[in-house]
Amino acid sequence: MFIEHLIADEFGTHIGKYSKRLRITRGGKNLVEAPIMHLRSVMVLSKGVSISADALASCSENGIPVHYIDETGRAYAMLYTAGLTGTILTRREQLYAYTDARAIHFAIALTEAKLLNQAATLKYLVKNRKSDEVYSQLNEIAMDIENSTNALRRLSGEHIDNLRAEINGIEGAAARHYWAGIRQILPEQYGWSERIGRGATDPVNSLLNYGYGILYSKVEQSILLAGLDPYAGFLHVDRAGRPSLVLDLIEVFRQVAVDRVVFGLCNRNFVIEQDDAGHLSKETRRAVAEHVLERLESNVRHDNKRLPIRFVLQQQARHLASFLRRDCEAFIPFKAGW
Repeated sequence: MFIEHLIADEFGTHIGKYSKRLRITRGGKNLVEAPIMHLRSVMVLSKGVSISADALASCSENGIPVHYIDETGRAYAMLYTAGLTGTILTRREQLYAYTDARAIHFAIALTEAKLLNQAATLKYLVKNRKSDEVYSQLNEIAMDIENSTNALRRLSGEHIDNLRAEINGIEGAAARHYWAGIRQILPEQYGWSERIGRGATDPVNSLLNYGYGILYSKVEQSILLAGLDPYAGFLHVDRAGRPSLVLDLIEVFRQVAVDRVVFGLCNRNFVIEQDDAGHLSKETRRAVAEHVLERLESNVRHDNKRLPIRFVLQQQARHLASFLRRDCEAFIPFKAGW
């Protein structure tokens, strides 16, 4: 079994190129190496990791992105092949779309798919507990979330800026139902009470945030490969330095790629190790990264086919580019089964 994602997560390690392989060393000792031809990405998950110019050149030549993610799950940098900027037509239409009906259509379709994926995840998590009271409760919550999509379909307007608050209001109400349902299935030992994003120090939220960081890096990669601008989104408000399109597209993949992984681990009593500041230990970060990357390689049904999630993610980015260029009439987002 070849290594497809080379992970460097120890302070003082070095990534170098040796013949046709990338090798991670520390203090002159070889830790791991992988053939360049089989690599899909390099993941730098710790401070104090160096990488040689030869290794970077090989990654660039072979289309292998290098992702940098800190201990909280923040994807703060990505090195990728020069030229992944797409055609000017795609980016020009992406900017034009913000002012017309394409932005509204995309934002509503994306939010609807997110809600349906949340409902599907709740059903998935209790599908083997049919004699359990929680089974009925979570299926009822899932139905409420599904019904909330009706309000999305009734929305109309001329500009996304005039509808964003209403879309976010519907999404926020559904999210409260979703996380209330999740609270019912998590073992009490984790002491989880609510969803907290950046800055969380409790075990489960820290695990989720780190998993989202791994997913975020792959979403950004897919957007760039599709020739789109990661900083020009529609659902999330523009802000300096904020990759709003990445934050848009990740919404429909959080549940299937990360939530199911994290809650599955918790229901198997996974040990979440943290330091005094609430940061996940190196071992826990590596375990989460490996599980999420493995999940991205697993098949889901999309467009009447069984495809790895990472393929679906790339297809969605390319489909969005086609929609923005008016090559197709509608954007059809990914909707997960259960």
